[in-house]
Amino acid sequence: MTLYITHPACLEHRVPAGHPERPDRLRAVEAALATPPFAGLQRMTAQRASEETVARAHTAAYVADIAGQTADAGLVQIDVDTTLSPGSYEAALRAAGGAVQAVDEVLQGRARNAFCGVRPPGHHAEREKAMGFCLFNNAAIAARHAREVHGLDRVCIFDWDVHHGNGTQDIFWNDASVLYCSTHEMPLYPGTGSRAERGEHDTIVNVPLAAGDDGAALREACDVVIFPRIAAFRPDLIILSAGFDAHWRDPLASLNFNEDDFAWATREIMAIAARLCEGRIVSILEGGYDLEGLACSAATHVAALMEA
Repeated sequence: MTLYITHPACLEHRVPAGHPERPDRLRAVEAALATPPFAGLQRMTAQRASEETVARAHTAAYVADIAGQTADAGLVQIDVDTTLSPGSYEAALRAAGGAVQAVDEVLQGRARNAFCGVRPPGHHAEREKAMGFCLFNNAAIAARHAREVHGLDRVCIFDWDVHHGNGTQDIFWNDASVLYCSTHEMPLYPGTGSRAERGEHDTIVNVPLAAGDDGAALREACDVVIFPRIAAFRPDLIILSAGFDAHWRDPLASLNFNEDDFAWATREIMAIAARLCEGRIVSILEGGYDLEGLACSAATHVAALMEA
C-alpha cells in the first residue's frame, strides 16, 4: 500500500508575491491526488519533527538560528531566494517530520512505499546554510533517521530535481553509508554537481544534463550510470528527492521531460527496490514550479508507486 503524508502547516510557509515556491504548488498536488484514481491511497498527517531529529543532518546551532530568525510578522529574507514567514518554522518541522514518519511507516511494514507532499523543499539546504527556497534538508534528515534510529547499513538518495542538490551532497560528502545520485541540468543554479564531485568515499554520483535534453537523456543517465551504481551499493532503503521541475513546462529550467518520464523512472526504481530492499521507497517532493506540470507529474509518480 502507498502512503501519502502532508500537513496543512506546509501551506503556511509564505513567500513574496510572484515567488515560484508558493503554497499553490502543494494545493495543485493535493487536488491531483484527490481524484478517484487515488481513492486507495493511505493518508496520514505529518508529525512534527523534533529539533534533535533535524539536527541529525544540520547543526543544533543552525536549527536554533532558523527558529530564532522566523518572523513574528511579515517576511525575513535569508537570501535572494529564501524567506522566513511566521509559519515557516512549523512548516519546515512538519516537512521534515513527514519524511521521518514515512521512513518509520515503510520500514515497519505498514506501507510498501510513501510520498510526502510537503514544503518548503529541502535539497539545497546544507548542513549550516539555508538557500534555494530550502530550510531543512528533508531527504537527508530521513536518511539519517533511517540509519540512526532503525539501524540501516546503507541508504540511497536519488535526486531527479532539475537543480543539483548541493545541500544533500554537502551533508553526505564524508558519509560512506549514503549513496547520493543526481541528474540535473548544468549549468544551472546552484552551480554544483559536476561529474568530478564524487565525495570522500566515491558515494556521490552526479550526471549533469544539458539544456534541451529530454527523457531519452534521463533514461541513458539512469541505465548507464545511476542504476548500476545503486545496484552495486545495495541499499536497505531508497529515498527519492522527487522534484518535477525538469518538466518541459517548468519556467525555471530548460529540460524537456514529461510526466511519462517520471513514471518510467519511478517504475525502474521500484523494480530495483523490489530486488534489493523489499520495495522500500520514500519519496519527498522537491521542486516543480509550473502548476499543471507539477500536478500531472506528481500524479503519475504516485500512480506508479501505487502499482507496487
